Order: sequence, then structure tokens, then C-alpha cells
Amino acid sequence: MRWIMSAGILSLTLGYTLSQFYRAFLAVLSPTLHAELGAGPADLALSSGLWYFAFAAAQLPVGWALDRFGPGRTVAALLAFGGAGGAAVFAMAQQPWHLHVAMTLLGIGCAPVMMGSFYIFARTLPASAMSAAGGAVVGIGSLGNMLGAAPLVWVIGEIGWRPTLWALAVITLAVSATIASFVSDPPKPAEDQPKASLRGLLQVRELRFILPLLGVTYAASACIRGLWAGPYLTEVFGASDQLIGWVTLGMGIAMVTANLSVGRVVQLVGSDKKLSIANTLLLCLVLALLWLFPGTSLALSSVLLVMVCISDSSYSLIMSHGRAFMPQHLVGRGITFLNMVSIAGVGIMQFLSRPVYLASSASHPPAAAYSYIFLFFLIPLVIGLGFYLFSAEDRHD
Repeated sequence: MRWIMSAGILSLTLGYTLSQFYRAFLAVLSPTLHAELGAGPADLALSSGLWYFAFAAAQLPVGWALDRFGPGRTVAALLAFGGAGGAAVFAMAQQPWHLHVAMTLLGIGCAPVMMGSFYIFARTLPASAMSAAGGAVVGIGSLGNMLGAAPLVWVIGEIGWRPTLWALAVITLAVSATIASFVSDPPKPAEDQPKASLRGLLQVRELRFILPLLGVTYAASACIRGLWAGPYLTEVFGASDQLIGWVTLGMGIAMVTANLSVGRVVQLVGSDKKLSIANTLLLCLVLALLWLFPGTSLALSSVLLVMVCISDSSYSLIMSHGRAFMPQHLVGRGITFLNMVSIAGVGIMQFLSRPVYLASSASHPPAAAYSYIFLFFLIPLVIGLGFYLFSAEDRHD
């Protein structure tokens, strides 16, 4: 773990903490934004989807910038422009569409943060260490999900949501300056390496059975934690802001715990693939229970929502699995491409969940309407797992 003690990696991890916060804080703010701006669940689904769409769309340019300018300058510049700028626009919002603009900027600002650390790992660590290194960064960074739960509710209660967003804009600028100061660029590949290209990456046959699951595995936990958990608990059980904050805090703790432990569990299992399959099967079971019993009890639903996020470590596992098959000259573009697939999947699922909610809520009571949301996330996960079962094995002996 000596690698994560460097000031550069710690500053990038702090930036990723902000990224996790910004993708998840709408769930807690949903009642307030509805009351003050008239932004309902459908509006927030669009705003959240735009965050993921902008994040995904930026990945290939980010991959080029990482190779061209290095992680320090790339991450610092985009985090300052999009992250701090998006928080400022959010703080000034008067209409739901202002939230759409703010979340788009935040998606752009957060796009390079985790890829900066993954880029450094891919250049400096063996492939077998990627899941442990990535899991540690994701685990520590997932504290942002926890900060975007009960602690955020408390801060908003003390000073209001607009001053809170202004404070976040200042904090984001400070983190950007820290990254610019402390992150060092890793060594570049040898000059005689083939030129990196998307075409060359798509010719890596081992990725073809990995990409379908990567495209949907993070969508369920990200979308449910970041958006649907709050409206679901409110509309079905009448939960307060404080209760939503505690449930989403539990979801954040589950994410942190799962990601911090993934490296040790991979060592015991000996395979990224096997652990990814186990995680996905667990998530399928949890979503099936939420689909079948959406309104049974607040306690049961809260426990199941927390369990949704236990599978969050699948992202690091599948990223590590895919990284193992990339030649060295494709690593920089490759990890950003894999991340683009994952985040694009979240954005697409977030966008599509909006009409699912509108159609189901128009003709069903709240519990039944949300059962369709959980089924919506379950079906592609089962399909992605079907492809992944045929992927090449990568053992960590």
C-alpha cells in the first residue's frame, strides 16, 4: 500500500471523493429541490443521467490528454473548470434546467479524476495489482458517497443548500490546486511501441465478453444510490430527509467496505473473474427481491438497498480483468475506454429509467411503479453476466 501514501495519489483520491459525492448527492437533495425548484424525480433522473453522459463522453478526450499532458495537468484543469464551475451553477439554480447544466459541468470536471490514478497504476504497477490498487482508491473515494448522505443533510440543515454548494465550489478549487502541485507524471512508453488507437483496442478479443457486463454492472448501484433510493423511500414509505440520509450513508459504507477489501479477497479467490461473478449473482438476487417485494417493509427495503452497494467492487474487478489483456502501448487509452463503457452504461440506464418511472407511475401505485425500476436494472445485468461467463480467465497466482 506504499503507492497510495504518495501525495500525488492521495490528492487524486481526494478528487475522486468529490467525484463520488457529486454523482450521489441528488438523492438526498431530492425533496428540497422538488420543494424549491419544482424538480421532480423525472427531472433529477435527467440531471443525473447528464452527469454520466458528460462523464462518459469526456473519456476518450481524457485518454488523449493523459497521454499528451499527463495526469496532473489534465485532472487539475478539468476539475477546476467543470467541478468548481458546476457546483457554482448548481448553487445559483432557479429552474430544473439549471440543474441539468450544473450536472453536465460536474460530469466533465469529474471525468479524469479516477482515470488519473488508474493511469499511473497502469504505467507503474503489474497487472495483477490493479484490482487491489483500484479497489483501494475507489474504496477511500467512496467516502464521498457517505459525505453525500447524513452529513450533507446536517450541513444543509445548518447553513442551507445554496451556501453548501458554494462551499463545495471552493473546496473543489482547492483540491484541483493540490493535484496540480503534487501529481507527477509516470514514465511514457518506449518510442518504438505501436501507435495507440481505438481500432487496435477493439481488436483485443478478450475484451468482447467483458464489455457487456462492464457496461451495466455499475449502473444499478450508481443509479439507485445516486437517484432512485431517495424518491423510492419517500414515495413508498414516506421517509424523511434524515432517514434517507442514514440509509444512503449505509449504502456508502457498504461501497467503501467492499472496495477496500477487494484486493485481499482476490488474493484468496485467485481470480478477478470468479469474484466478479459472485458479486453479480448477489446483486441479481438483491434486485430480484426489491422487484418482488418493493413495499413489504421499510426495514427490508433499507437492508436490500445497502446490499445493492456491496457489489460495487465489481467495477474495480472488471477493470483489472480487462487491463490484464491490454498491451502496454494501449494501457492509457484502454483504461479510459473501459471507464467510458462503464459510465456510459450508467448514463444510458439513468436516461432510460426516467420513461420507465413515468410510465409505471402513471398506471401503478408507488410500490408497484418502483418494482419496475428494479426489474429494469436486473434484466441487463443478467444478460451481461451471461456474456461474462465466457470471458477469458485471468488468475492471480
